[in-house]
Amino acid sequence: MHPVDVEIRDTTIKLGQLIKLANLVETGGEAKALLAEGAVSVNGEVDSRRGRTVRVGDVVEVAVEPSPVAVRVLAAGSAAASDDVAGVAAEWAPGFDPSVLGNLDEIPIAGGEDA
Repeated sequence: MHPVDVEIRDTTIKLGQLIKLANLVETGGEAKALLAEGAVSVNGEVDSRRGRTVRVGDVVEVAVEPSPVAVRVLAAGSAAASDDVAGVAAEWAPGFDPSVLGNLDEIPIAGGEDA
């Protein structure tokens, strides 16, 4: 499972907040339910505490449908957050062609300078 990078402003965040920030749930109640079910682990250990402090570098795995998701916590502005956009896109969308990302500068934009 390829982890999804999530940047946080500080060096720590509460586990329930991270689950919401990563868009794995819409509400704190949904995050609380996942935690109560034992569907969340931090660095490989199941944790049910919504208020657990998660730090930069931690990996949180959440058993959501249709497949589990791993979230790697990064500091805001971290270069690693944008390292592997093509890899993540290819994994989540098997028909995705990462070579198109290299050609984005060549695509004319309606109303742009060349229009």
